Amino acid sequence: MKTALAAAAALLALASGAQASSLKACAAPPVVTPAQSEIPPADEVHPDVPIAAYLLALYWSPEACRAGIPESDKKIQCQANSFGFTVHGLWPNGPDKVHPRYCKASPPMSPATVKANLCMTPSPWLLQHEWQAHGTCNWASPEAYFKKARKIREKLDVPDLDPGADQVMTAGEIRKAFLERNRGVRPEGLNVRVKDGRLTEVWVCMDIKYRWAACRGGNGAPDPAVVKVTPKG
Repeated sequence: MKTALAAAAALLALASGAQASSLKACAAPPVVTPAQSEIPPADEVHPDVPIAAYLLALYWSPEACRAGIPESDKKIQCQANSFGFTVHGLWPNGPDKVHPRYCKASPPMSPATVKANLCMTPSPWLLQHEWQAHGTCNWASPEAYFKKARKIREKLDVPDLDPGADQVMTAGEIRKAFLERNRGVRPEGLNVRVKDGRLTEVWVCMDIKYRWAACRGGNGAPDPAVVKVTPKG
């Protein structure tokens, strides 16, 4: 009996560990090269804008790979792995249409920090960009910034979308997939982002204390909108 209970406990521990470390469960290269520091566009530098809210931007990775967006890393994101939603970034938002950005200069991140976060944001360039553009406005280090992004991401039960043979869903169905898995998230707290009729991102909005909240900048595509969803490979 004790042996059976011990085995069951071990299986439960393994299952819990797998769930807790899901953002590390990907094929990452043994050696990574950090991206160079970014030179921000002068018109995007807004270090003095106060923070009024936050959002976690989740990119639909199959679409990133299909479109070949420059933010994606082709080998890590599109060849070695088959991701669903990946973390684009954790963004402090301002009280109006201008948001805090590029609050201070930063050298390239360490290889260890890049590698530790590749299964969450599978692009060394995007990791460097997100830290410089957004993280420097509220965190003392890239490690602290990505730790917070990871904590919020792990609090979410993020669905894998299955658009079916026709590869279409309504924006309402995409929202519903999130709402069914995440108690406390409201429809008005999700911004479904669409470009050229295709799903690109879902933004999950929070207030200044990181509580789920209504999005301040709108909700993107309305529920009845028919959206092309690139399937996972």
